[in-house]
Amino acid sequence: MRRLRPDIGLNLRMVFSMVLLAALYLLFVVVLLRAGVGFLGMVVIAGGLLLVQYYFSDQLILMTMGAKILRPGEEPELQQMVGRLAQLADIPQPKVALVRTDMPNAFATGRNPRHAVVAVTTGLLQRLTDPEVEAVLAHEITHVHNRDMALMTMASFFATVASYIVQMAFWFMPFGGDRREERNVMLVYLVSFIVWIVSFFLIRAFSRYREYAADRGSAILTGQPSQLMSALVKLHSASRIPRRDLRHTETLQALFIMPAVGKGSVYELFQTHPTLEHRLEHLRKLEQELNR
Repeated sequence: MRRLRPDIGLNLRMVFSMVLLAALYLLFVVVLLRAGVGFLGMVVIAGGLLLVQYYFSDQLILMTMGAKILRPGEEPELQQMVGRLAQLADIPQPKVALVRTDMPNAFATGRNPRHAVVAVTTGLLQRLTDPEVEAVLAHEITHVHNRDMALMTMASFFATVASYIVQMAFWFMPFGGDRREERNVMLVYLVSFIVWIVSFFLIRAFSRYREYAADRGSAILTGQPSQLMSALVKLHSASRIPRRDLRHTETLQALFIMPAVGKGSVYELFQTHPTLEHRLEHLRKLEQELNR
């Protein structure tokens, strides 16, 4: 298998975003503790929700998408392709699921490589060539190898706590009581709101870096970055996607290899994925490096 040199710049950006998140969350914890907030109870509640997400989100995602786990013998070429890529990536072979929808996309889910599922839509299989499908699957296999779902769950832990505080603040906001208590509550609410907003952008930046890393993994596993480039262009240009499918998948955008967004797309800063242009530029550089 071909090798690429480590992308030091990409790795540094991922580390930097995680360090910023850690610093932000540390400040958040210090403020909560100094304000005398029942921090432990909130962490327990948020932690419980995240544990449910960690252990059961794959089942919920597959159910939401209407994905069917393939049995042995069903779609043999697809399952063999996933098995071959998993072997190259040195991970257990994930289960393979098929989603019967015209929306061309693919995603991976599961808390770790032993409980992973790689899913593709019939729309993707109909539009892409076999080498392009393999490149997309290699991207998803890299997500599994890198344990991206677990990383994103950990990264969003205190953001979930902050969101919980912001949403519940008005229920517990004291009025006409002790002024010091009112100031503490207002401080907690303000800091929680800031943490929630800042972490929103940092987590999305981290998610974009994970997409670049998965694109890189696809290039390494297949040795053909051009096939992923071709697949991304086709997926991006598949404009006739039913509105029902768009509404159905809005909350799952971070999972997909290409976000299924309509005309109301916002800027990359708000997105979980890099723009198509940036991804293609990144893949061209990888192709040049492989051909040296």
